[in-house]
Amino acid sequence: MMRKKMSTNSIKTTILLALFAGFSFTSCSDDDENPEVVNEEEVITTMNVTLSATGTETITLTSQDLDGDGPNAPEVNVSGNLSASTVYSGSIELLNETETPAEDITVEVEEEGDEHQFIFVTSGSVASTAYSDEDANGNPIGIEFTLTTGEAGTGTIQITLRHEPKKPNDGTLADAGGETDIVQIFTVTVE
Repeated sequence: MMRKKMSTNSIKTTILLALFAGFSFTSCSDDDENPEVVNEEEVITTMNVTLSATGTETITLTSQDLDGDGPNAPEVNVSGNLSASTVYSGSIELLNETETPAEDITVEVEEEGDEHQFIFVTSGSVASTAYSDEDANGNPIGIEFTLTTGEAGTGTIQITLRHEPKKPNDGTLADAGGETDIVQIFTVTVE
């Protein structure tokens, strides 16, 4: 049996194709050098709201939902009654209590202030709220705020944390847009 001898050009072409194929399978893509940073959504189990005013008792509003989207509703507590016609200084603390020790999510919200905003909706004897803090662009965040009460009676304050809202906005949920990280309605008595 007679074998056909390959030409020098055919040998070179075969070697080059083999090298090229080997290189293409082992080369790295540029994607590996700069992986995209994944910013996972915060897990928030607890919202603590502290309200204080000169000459009054400090009031704490707490919402704790340790099972997250599970079947149990959040445990909501209000530590006392608010005073009528009073301006309270308020602050919000957010925690992830699924971790030990609990992770303070408030720090992340503050650091990413341009991507977060608390929206406040009041009714009844809770007259109004106003922002006391702002992000690097001069837009409100709401970790620090004031709450003003009206006449004696009952009222509600709904606190919603929005992720990636439109900024600036008019302070309403409809105008802010974005995604809700946590929302809670607190019913209070004003005396």
